[in-house]
Amino acid sequence: MNISRKIPQNIKHYFLCLLLVLTSALSLATEKYNIKDYGAAGDGKTLDTEAINKAIVAAAEDGGGMVYFPAGTYLSYSIRLKSNIHLYLEAGAVLKAAGKNDGGSYDDPGEGAGNKFQDYGHSYWRNSLIWGENLNNITISGPGTILGENLSRGFYDYEKWEEKGIPAGNLMWEGGGNKTIALKLCKNVTLKNFTILKGGHFGILATGVDNFTIDNLKIDTNRDGIDVDVCKNVRISNCTVNSPNDDAIVLKSSFALGYARATENVTITNCQVSGYDVGTLIDGTFKTEEGHLVPDQEGPTGRIKFGTESNGGFKNISISNCVFDRSRGLALETVDGGLLEDVTISNITMRDLTNSPFFLRLAGRMRGPENIAVGELRRINISNINVYNADSHFSSIVSGIPGHDIKDVRFSNINIWYKALDSAKTQIQKVVPEHIDTYPEPAKMGIMPSYGFFVRHAENIEMHDINIYYLGEEVRPALIFEDVKGAELHNVDAQKAENAPILKLKNSRNIELQNCEALKDQIITE
Repeated sequence: MNISRKIPQNIKHYFLCLLLVLTSALSLATEKYNIKDYGAAGDGKTLDTEAINKAIVAAAEDGGGMVYFPAGTYLSYSIRLKSNIHLYLEAGAVLKAAGKNDGGSYDDPGEGAGNKFQDYGHSYWRNSLIWGENLNNITISGPGTILGENLSRGFYDYEKWEEKGIPAGNLMWEGGGNKTIALKLCKNVTLKNFTILKGGHFGILATGVDNFTIDNLKIDTNRDGIDVDVCKNVRISNCTVNSPNDDAIVLKSSFALGYARATENVTITNCQVSGYDVGTLIDGTFKTEEGHLVPDQEGPTGRIKFGTESNGGFKNISISNCVFDRSRGLALETVDGGLLEDVTISNITMRDLTNSPFFLRLAGRMRGPENIAVGELRRINISNINVYNADSHFSSIVSGIPGHDIKDVRFSNINIWYKALDSAKTQIQKVVPEHIDTYPEPAKMGIMPSYGFFVRHAENIEMHDINIYYLGEEVRPALIFEDVKGAELHNVDAQKAENAPILKLKNSRNIELQNCEALKDQIITE
């Protein structure tokens, strides 16, 4: 008897689908390369570097696959990625960066960038816990943790930092590493779902990485969280980055590849950045007790920034639905000749800022090859922002340099509350230095003569539906425009300080005022 004729077609279809699923699952199982099968101990004491790299090599030789970290603590020096590899950190798996006394060393830094136009950390990739160059189709994922407490934070002047109480372990030692994950000239890369705790100088350094997705990471670190340098087609989403000692999420466009290349087509969305004490994001205590030992010694950082390295510029960037908490504000900087253009920033909340809510800076530091022209900063749209308790020493700054204006910037639907300024103890500047060739940072500009916005060397600036307040006493104007060529202020409401105007103009023209409380509707042509 032909039994198959007795089985209904829908039942046969069901069993066929089940067979395909089981076959697929079996195939996936055979593609999993468990590092314990290659000799990893996972006890947190035995060096597992060789076992991890053996598993990667085996997977690569088979055409690729998942290199699997089961629960355990894996002590390791440099892990060398290969194409078509997926590192998966299971729940309870900890990949721990080995230290100076663990019996080995990190890989030699390699040939590097071959120039001096960026800092050491941006010029080398192989002296890292995990690194890869010229690779395709890389994934690192899973609910596990990467612990980089033995990685250098990049402080090299021992005597200076010893005075500040930084342990010697935070200094680079011979054979040491200073990055958790470093990738150079790779394509189709995904990082998702894992945690980085104490990631060294860089939690993630990606240089020339295209088609790059970073999703749902938790990073609680002692220097930079995520550095995206000369990369294209980048999506950063659902990440929480706590980095009191440096920037949380930073876009750069250095000369590290030996030529200028833009960072472009980038979205950053649904992220939170902060500057609480290291480790207190992960443990949930959110402490603020430590003295934050940042390179510029100006307090917690933990922000989103474009720059400082800016040889190739930034194009086509969108930032949305992000939270800044106990950090510096948003910084857009091009000072090395690159174009910074076509940027949209929306739906941001900021609280307890340690410097300017907005810092837009075009300048001429020009760290790069000779005879490069000063760049441009233009076509920026910033909307739907709420800022509370921002440091009023620095206001918000939009500043080009003489002969090089910032152009076409629109601020709309913005509310800012600035904390009180102790004017009796603070030396307010009457003239703000240009600082054309210095490192761009709001504190370098000094105490600003306005508490709300300071705009200088700019053209076509729009401010629509802006509310500016101060929490306490204030003696400065809300707004100062200096060398501004064309501006529209519509429905701008700023709290007035006693004996100070709302708006102070110097060498500015074509300024249109409309529906601004305490300011007469008019067009100021000269």
